[in-house]
This record gives sequence, structure tokens and C-alpha cells, in this order.
Amino acid sequence: MKFFKSILITALLAGLSVTAYTAPSGQDLGSQWCKDVKMHFFAGGPEAGGFAGIVAAGAANAIRDTGADAEILYSEWDFEKMVRQLRESIGLGVDAIAMMGHPGDDALTPLAKQAAAAGIIMTYQNVDPARVRAKFGGGYVGANLATQGKALAREAIRQFDLEAGDHAIVMVPVGDYARAQREDGARIIFEEHGMTVTVLDGDTIYASDPNLTIPVFGAALNANPETKVIVHSGSDIMNVAEGIAKAAGYGPNEILQIGFDTSPQIMAAFEKGYVHLTSDQQPFLQGYLPVLSLCQTAVLGTGAINQDTGAGFVDATNYKSVKALADAGLR
Repeated sequence: MKFFKSILITALLAGLSVTAYTAPSGQDLGSQWCKDVKMHFFAGGPEAGGFAGIVAAGAANAIRDTGADAEILYSEWDFEKMVRQLRESIGLGVDAIAMMGHPGDDALTPLAKQAAAAGIIMTYQNVDPARVRAKFGGGYVGANLATQGKALAREAIRQFDLEAGDHAIVMVPVGDYARAQREDGARIIFEEHGMTVTVLDGDTIYASDPNLTIPVFGAALNANPETKVIVHSGSDIMNVAEGIAKAAGYGPNEILQIGFDTSPQIMAAFEKGYVHLTSDQQPFLQGYLPVLSLCQTAVLGTGAINQDTGAGFVDATNYKSVKALADAGLR
């Protein structure tokens, strides 16, 4: 298998296409067509986390559908842990890895180089390490972060008639711009519109324990009582939108809260008037498609899947159309 993988990686980097494994005869690959491919899949957050749980559900369905010999890894949104787990996966000699791109190009480059040298196929989801992919190959499944945050802000301005001089609070994970460019894009559009913006640092720990953000937002709202809109940095944090509003003394629809993704908690917040707009990036696909991509590359020698999963906006007028899937942990 290693022999075939080395040929495959060399051929892919050269722009060629080869078949890494012997496919069944005929055009039907069978239900277990990827069973000989040992794979590690990174779900990103905690096992019980909202966003990571949907990503993992997508991966689990793809593993079942392809028969891949795969393990799902959870990293608590800790970038150092992701890097450590990736190093361990490479050391174990798996055939393929679907990696969250959050650690960024600088952290991932030496490990991607090691993986390529070992004949390990890699692809990425959720955050795009573009320089790594340009050098060592691999696809990307996720929203275009550089444009998603800007689009959210423009939609908020349109829907809610936000004006120059209005105040926004935007939580930006400032520690890594590869990840932070989405929320920072919202800041840029608001400021270009003439609004004033208070930026809160979206520490990665908040995704694992979003209740920690309640006093942070409370302090910011107390200092800026004129605030019209809050931009959250992910679904795990927007899951506690009701708690954020109530703790700061706001009732339903008294402060606009917007952000990214869907979840059962966000659907409930729409119903109660505590969430008003979200940009859906379909995390289920960010689980399913990377597994499918790695299987296709390993077994059929096809190129990697690249898919922008941004699906548009969910708001108070249409959230009921996705509620059942969100409540099921599939959207």
C-alpha cells in the first residue's frame, strides 16, 4: 500500500492521475469500496460540541457509505492539540488525513511535508491553509472565510437598516488571522459603512465553554449601551445568545445578534427573538466531503474535492425551513 501511495502523491503533485488501489471489476465499487484506506478525520472541537458534532456526523455517514477504516479525532478547538494529533497521525502511518486548517500555514507546512514524503494523502476542512495546499496538494471543503464575514455584515446592514454611527460589537479570534478573517471581514464592512465597532478577542477556549463569553459581552454592552448588533464568532458561542442578552438586561429583539451556522439552540433562539441572522456554512458537508475526497483519491486516483459550503443566510423569515435538520444535528 505504501508503494502505491508514494506513486499517487508524486503523480498528484505532477498533475497526473493514477489508481492507487485495485478497484472491484465493473462499475459498481461496492458498499465497502474504501475499506483498505486507513484514515484519520479531524472534527475540530469537543466530541459533544455543536459545530464539531455536525461535522463528525457528516464524517461518520461518509465512513459508513464508503467503508473507510477511519477514526474521528476531537481537539477541543485547541490548535496546539490539533498539531500534536496530526504529528501522531503521521507517525502512525495512516493512509489519509482530513485536517482542520485552523493551526495555519506556518504550523501545518512541516507536517504536510512529512505526510507527503510518507505517501499520506491530506485534505482540509473549515479553514483553508492555502499555501500548504499549493505546495503539497489537497482539497478544501468549507466556506470562503475571506468573503463570508463581509457578506454577513452587508446582509445585516440591508435587513436591519443599520446606519452610519450605529455601534456593533464583533468577536474576532485575533490570535490567528487565517481563522479570524471571517469575523474581521464583518468589522471591515461595518466600518466602511460608517459604523463604530468594538472588537472582542474570541479566545479559542470560548468555543469549548461558550458560557465564558456571557460576562465578556456583558461588560462590553455595559460600556456601550448604544450597541445595535453583536457578531458572534461561531455557532458554539451563538448557542448562548439568549443567556448573553438576559445577563446584560436585554429582552427578545432588544439587541440584534448575528453570526454563523445553525444548531438546535440557534433555532430556539430564533423562535424566542434572541438570534436574528446567521450565515450557514453546512458543517455536515465539511465532514462528509473530505472523507469522500480522500477515498476517491486513494482508490480511484482522482483529484481532490474543493467545495465552498457557504449556503446563504438563515433569518427570522426562513429558519423554520431548516429547523428540523438543525434539530437533528445535520444542518
